[in-house]
Amino acid sequence: MSRDALLDAWQDAWSSRDPDAFRAVCTPDVHYEDPVLDQPIESVGELGRHAQRLWDAFPDARMEATAQRLWSPDGRYGCAPVKLLATHKEELAGLPATGRFLVLHAVFYVELDEPGERVWRVRGFFDRYDAAVQLGVLPARGTMGERALLMLRGFGWTKGR
Repeated sequence: MSRDALLDAWQDAWSSRDPDAFRAVCTPDVHYEDPVLDQPIESVGELGRHAQRLWDAFPDARMEATAQRLWSPDGRYGCAPVKLLATHKEELAGLPATGRFLVLHAVFYVELDEPGERVWRVRGFFDRYDAAVQLGVLPARGTMGERALLMLRGFGWTKGR
């Protein structure tokens, strides 16, 4: 499988609603991190369970590529820009379903295993604050609500802001 086909399969695994779909893409000891995790994931089974929590709260979740993937000269390290499209239909970490549609842009940095056949290490980046704003949990940036929140947190009020 080519490097880009491997990342297509990675993206498809996130859209599949099948926790076992990651087994065809990742090494058994895959190392995965993203902003919602307290600790890195260290196995393909854990990654499938992490994805299942996403699908439980966002049953229509799907991932799409947003730009060309970039690869290091040796082809072992890649960058995959994507967006997650989903509707919050079920409880998530104590947050009742909001029914809101979410478009969350993300970037996955991946390292392939030695033969370049499977994903070995992955780090995902996305804006958790923006996700919370889209779900209606936090106020949008630049609004009176954000200013009030910052004031309550002790950052004060600045004139002209």
